[in-house]
Amino acid sequence: MSGLRSFVLVSLLSLVLAACGGPPRVLVVSAAKPNDTSGTVSIFVATSRASTKQPEYFSGERSPAVAFARLDINVPRNHQVGQLELPGSVTSAGDPASHFTVGDVKLLSEPEMLKEVKAAVAQRPPAEREVLVFVHGFNTNFADAAFRFAQIVTDSGFKGVPVLFTWPSRAQILAYPYDRDSADFSRDALETGLRVIARDLGANRFDILAHSMGTLLTVETLRQAAIRGDGSFGGKLRNVMLAAPDIDLDVFKTQLAAIKRPVTVFVSSDDRALDFSRQFAGDKTRLGAISDKDTEVVADLRKAGATIIDLSGDRSGDDYNHGKFATTPRIVEMIGKRLGADGLDGRTGGGMLGLDPKASPSFVARDR
Repeated sequence: MSGLRSFVLVSLLSLVLAACGGPPRVLVVSAAKPNDTSGTVSIFVATSRASTKQPEYFSGERSPAVAFARLDINVPRNHQVGQLELPGSVTSAGDPASHFTVGDVKLLSEPEMLKEVKAAVAQRPPAEREVLVFVHGFNTNFADAAFRFAQIVTDSGFKGVPVLFTWPSRAQILAYPYDRDSADFSRDALETGLRVIARDLGANRFDILAHSMGTLLTVETLRQAAIRGDGSFGGKLRNVMLAAPDIDLDVFKTQLAAIKRPVTVFVSSDDRALDFSRQFAGDKTRLGAISDKDTEVVADLRKAGATIIDLSGDRSGDDYNHGKFATTPRIVEMIGKRLGADGLDGRTGGGMLGLDPKASPSFVARDR
């Protein structure tokens, strides 16, 4: 009976967790002219993925050596906030008037990466010399992570330098254990990258936005950085935002006690992906699936330094309610508004977003 139950849970989990990725895409460079789009987002990439042939560029396998790249992604003229307009075929370059398209992919050595990011930071006004690091979730290949980040940067209006840290997800719905191990495998690479951002690039500050299983990688990295004695990265780390975190609630409490810094957590009780993840993980509550109704849990987390933003009352742009942070226009715009605000560092007011942590979704919606 237990074997049958496990089979059913794995089958259901496989269906639901497809929300984290979808069919793997490739980065086919488009011949789009600049006037075919509304703008271009340049994203710098650091990855613990193994290199592979074009147009994949980086696979789902692991590499002990970190690789680097820069992507120029064109945004369609008719783009709608919260939408990621991609062609139906995963191997198509797409129509630049209707789809996010790739203008260029440039593989970089480590010295080239440092030089280009440093130059990009220096070109911005002092108030905008910041870096946003995005760490994607489970079942996400290189192309899917890049396109999603380009949409987030566009919709949030982020003015600093975007850096994607992409770890070796195989982008296969049955590869959950492999992806989880890959997240652990990538902790040192992410920590090293964050220290370089803080120390060598001339940025005034940096923020981290992580999603789903990527939050586990992020929090574990911050935990080990804190244990090493510098969890604030020289005071440069400002906001840590965890969206739909696929982290065991008990585990997170121990992590939070170790990192000793404010974090903002976007949760939603109707997250179907995390509901099945819970069943797959021994019926243990996932952090991203709590809500303000879990009053004791939320109170404990807030005392420990977590700002909980409950999105349960928000409608999602995906069927599984797992990507609300990116697909709900008011949320992604709110993130951008607060990223661009000086002085909001998670230690004042209502936390990173400057909100009352006890606010209901209807109250939060007025903060636009």
